[in-house]
Formats: sequence, C-alpha cells, structure tokens
Amino acid sequence: MSICILAGGKLTVLAAAAFTLSWTHSVEKTRWQENWQVTPAGQLRIVEARVEGSGAGMDPPEGSVMQDGWWVYVPAVPVQQQIVLASSGATGAGWSLCTQERCLVLGAARGAPVTLSACDEAAH
Repeated sequence: MSICILAGGKLTVLAAAAFTLSWTHSVEKTRWQENWQVTPAGQLRIVEARVEGSGAGMDPPEGSVMQDGWWVYVPAVPVQQQIVLASSGATGAGWSLCTQERCLVLGAARGAPVTLSACDEAAH
C-alpha cells in the first residue's frame, strides 16, 4: 500500500500503510495530530486524533481523554477517498506528514491545495 501526494502538479508516492498528519493551529498555536491508515479497499481511515489544549473552536469532543498533555480521541469520520489540505502560506508552517520512514512538510507556501489519497503500486 502507498500514499499518493499531489502538490504543485507533482505526484509523490510514499510506500506506507499508515501516516501521521500534524499541524499547528494558526490562531491558538496549538499542535494537532491525526493518525491515518490506508485500507485494503484503497481508502483513508482516521484511527486517532490528538490536540494539545483547547480554545478558539477547538474544544476536544466528548469522550476525549487527556494523555501526556494531549486530548486524545477517535473522530467520528467515515473513510475518505482523499484528504485535501489548504496551502494558504499564512500560517507560518505547513502540514507535516510522517510515515515510519520519513517526514515531509506540505503546503507551507501559498499555492494549490495538496491532495492525499491511497494509491496502488502501479502509481510508482
């Protein structure tokens, strides 16, 4: 299984079945993290999310548990065909996508959105 990243007209393929997507909230400067898996059906499924603190519309949902300074919960989000990340360039940083092998910064500069999706080995 692989993750396809389409950014700036360039396709990057990461051989991984799971990844962590993280970012810093532009107003509160609070860190967010989401763990995702590529399903055998070629979709993306969120496994867990974490946020450091709350405020400005970022209250952790009911059922969240505080662990090591993070509110941890499982979002009630269906599997996704793709994830679209904005690239405003106004937040001071982009999105961080990490697999077990490496990390990439996505969408740090103003530009077209970044699209994440599952892809098969033929995409290489």
